[in-house]
Amino acid sequence: MSAAPTLQSFIAGRWIGQHGATPLRSALDGHIIGYSHEERPDFAEAIEHARAQGLQALMAMDFQQRAARLKALALYLSERKEQLYALSHHSGATRADSWIDIEGGNATLFAYAGIGARELPSGNIFHEGPAIPLGKQGSFVGSHILVPRAGLAVHINAFNFPIWGMLEKFAPTFLAGMPCIIKPATATSYLTEAVVRLMAQSGLLPAGSLQLVIGSTGDLLDRLQGQDLVTFTGSADTAAKLRVTPNLIRHSVPFSAEADSLNCAILGPDVKPGDPAFELYIKEVVREMTTKAGQKCTAIRRAIVPARHIDAVASALRERLRQVVVGDPSIEGVRMGALASHEQQRDVGERLHSLLQSCEQLFGASDGFAPRGEGVSEGAFFAPTLLQARDPHAEGGAHDIEAFGPVSTLMAYDDLDEALALAARGKGSLVASLVTCDRQVAAKVIPVAAAWHGRLLILDPQAAPESTGHGSPLPQLKHGGPGRAGGGEELGGLRAVKHYLQRAAIQGSPSMLTAVTGEYVRGAEVIETEVHPFRRYFQDLRIGESLLTHRRTVTEADLVNFGCLSGDHFYMHFDEIAARDSQFGKRIAHGYFVLSAAAGLFVSAAPGPVLANYGLDTLRFINPVGIGDTIQARLTCKRKIDQGKSSPQGIPQGVVAWDVEVTNQLGELVASYDILTLVVKREVSPVAT
Repeated sequence: MSAAPTLQSFIAGRWIGQHGATPLRSALDGHIIGYSHEERPDFAEAIEHARAQGLQALMAMDFQQRAARLKALALYLSERKEQLYALSHHSGATRADSWIDIEGGNATLFAYAGIGARELPSGNIFHEGPAIPLGKQGSFVGSHILVPRAGLAVHINAFNFPIWGMLEKFAPTFLAGMPCIIKPATATSYLTEAVVRLMAQSGLLPAGSLQLVIGSTGDLLDRLQGQDLVTFTGSADTAAKLRVTPNLIRHSVPFSAEADSLNCAILGPDVKPGDPAFELYIKEVVREMTTKAGQKCTAIRRAIVPARHIDAVASALRERLRQVVVGDPSIEGVRMGALASHEQQRDVGERLHSLLQSCEQLFGASDGFAPRGEGVSEGAFFAPTLLQARDPHAEGGAHDIEAFGPVSTLMAYDDLDEALALAARGKGSLVASLVTCDRQVAAKVIPVAAAWHGRLLILDPQAAPESTGHGSPLPQLKHGGPGRAGGGEELGGLRAVKHYLQRAAIQGSPSMLTAVTGEYVRGAEVIETEVHPFRRYFQDLRIGESLLTHRRTVTEADLVNFGCLSGDHFYMHFDEIAARDSQFGKRIAHGYFVLSAAAGLFVSAAPGPVLANYGLDTLRFINPVGIGDTIQARLTCKRKIDQGKSSPQGIPQGVVAWDVEVTNQLGELVASYDILTLVVKREVSPVAT
């Protein structure tokens, strides 16, 4: 049997660590699978490498290019995931548990690649428009921009999801153009090291964009500056200690925590034993107790149920827990593995002992607990344990003590107000679930519970077939919570990317804001040429290139013909008397007729580089258009996005957003919107050699 390897840190582009220090043991049978290294990284060098190499390399790309790298990286890791599954086995995880960590991490990379491609511009300035007039004549406007922070991010992660936990932070950080230093929890750092090795081997990461620390962070936090940022996932106690690091306070370094919390699941008063929703509740609680052996920051720690049904809930939970087979996940039929480490096993045992001072044990180790597999007596296994609070309103107990394992506590309530009060006793949680079929119950519970929880799942038989469950954070939605849960807001789609960007207000003339943002701001000077903008290839179009169309007078025949064509015979378009009595005082044209007429004014009908209009944004009808009014349109190139994509036929193309203003004979704005089009790129001739 070969000697266990020494894990290495990835610092300044090289792997360091030759001499073993702390042994890392398999959660299944206790054998040593690796060592942390005793060498101390040079954190001054790591920070300098991130600032000098990482920032420069990331800023050489734009949002779109970084999004493309994330997608390529996700594909690369997907092809090599089986070696990660094999290693994840030692953490006590079942295949399903590892799927959350490995596939979930990859899915997060894919998700942020898509978010970047769809929602971020080319370049490294994100304009949070529209611009706001700050003067009466329109010559002085203001807006906001988001730019890379010009610093580095330190991500300190928990032991329970060593892959997903790292990638969920890395993806938005990389997309935002910020190099990061990853510090995984030592107990499962062998998995994080394996993923970082693959990422480094891929050749897809610019130098300095990702570094890895195995072991202590030493004086790393003491070296950070105001442009830097720290995120933490782990216990609320550790988060509280790190948050007050003097250097972080001195330099106002943003610190975001996602801490373990006492999440709850409420069974609605309308749900009775035997109902489909009752079975959903039982399944959800047991799943959250046993998935990852309960080692999830989102797991259900408090099950809050109607007092009249608590015995039925307890009986159903015990029966389902008896069916859970615990042991070595490689054995067929095993549904729950071990805790991630022997230290964790001891910690959960100590927390359970504390909980038993205020709770009764309804199910636990004495109910036939016998893990399956060779050597499991030396493993970090822990029995699924169900408790019931003697007094759910008492201080301490399950409202304050979290056993970070397969432990959950039943609590009884008499009415919804009491249920909500019990839920709030957790002092801030990542997630809460409500199982109900009564919409009025949901309408009462959710707005109140939202003040105390970062995410809320309403589970009923309609949602159940597609529900991702109580404990599954998703890249598109916020992951975080108030109070004890840390106050952080990880994930959340574009929100997470913005967390790693710096927001600044800008003021100036429309032309200056256009020059800065790379996006046309109304009131800026436009570029008018003899060539119709729709005849320009993507590369040749300039921001601000514009066309002022000829005019068209709206007639009664237009209204009649459009109404017959569309089937829209709304009274404001056809009933002279009713329209005269309205606030407009006359018949008005269909809004969509105005759009259609404007398109007829500005399109270039012949085949050309503009392929298709695939959407409208920010559409507003500002003033009514009546019979006899004359409309005119201005079409202006507002924004260009190069996603690096091609048509199915292999023709390269980009996205162009056009600003459209439709005015009447008085110069009043009647309609305002953006049109999104696909525009062909001009073929680039090969350079002669």
